[in-house]
Amino acid sequence: MSISFKQRLDQPKVLLAPGIYDPLTALIAEQAGFEALYLSGASIAYTKLGRSDIGLTTATEVADTLARITERVSIPVIVDADTGFGNALNTMRTVRAFEQAGAAMLQLEDQTFPKRCGHLDGKSVVPTLEMCGKLKAALDARKSSETLILARTDALAVEGFEAAMERAEAYLACGVDALFIEALRTPEQMALACARFAGRIPLLANMVEGGKTPVQSAKVLGDKGFRIVIFPGGTARAVAFTLQKYYASLHAHQTTAQMQDQMLDFDQLNEVIGTPELLALGQRY
Repeated sequence: MSISFKQRLDQPKVLLAPGIYDPLTALIAEQAGFEALYLSGASIAYTKLGRSDIGLTTATEVADTLARITERVSIPVIVDADTGFGNALNTMRTVRAFEQAGAAMLQLEDQTFPKRCGHLDGKSVVPTLEMCGKLKAALDARKSSETLILARTDALAVEGFEAAMERAEAYLACGVDALFIEALRTPEQMALACARFAGRIPLLANMVEGGKTPVQSAKVLGDKGFRIVIFPGGTARAVAFTLQKYYASLHAHQTTAQMQDQMLDFDQLNEVIGTPELLALGQRY
């Protein structure tokens, strides 16, 4: 019998959710065996706009991307909803749109709007009371309690570690389903956060290659007490690295011959995306 995403997070085993940004990355991640996916707002900015994660994407762009992904895969998708794209009323509209698009969990953060990547300097945060109002609005806006709300605080870089802990306490008291304390700097800070919250609510760890938090495996983080681990931008970074090699080789050699052992061929890609099954389905009609 299948269990809900909420029930899965109640289990002690850590949940590893890779970053995705479109239906193809979601499909390949699902085929790799992951239980859930993380739709990264940063990666949408990188791939849809070719721009930095500084609040340039819109709620509509994210909802459209999410709907295309959830139509293609069957596993839960955690979606980065940034600041809710505005105030409490904007947040309510965002929650309704993302829930309709198939989100299993929405992540909302306490940065000012427009926001920026949690591992970039120069962030600012809204007052705790304002964020609590937005979280309560988000909880009220959802149609189903199975649509989970993940509260993120970016206060550590702005107000310090203890202030971030106090904000997390306030957000927990609002009734959210999970907590995310962004950009913890050291293993000691991670241990303190887990000691305070891990026994009370699912806690998320964010692994950003080259970011401010030490990158560790999901197993190590799970042993610390984290219940959810995401590698949100690794997919886009890996794809960009591969594309740099591919385009440089094609430009230099005027052919893809030198890269073919690092590529799927025509039939292999069609196998991944299910072309034979789709054509067989068409024959029924």
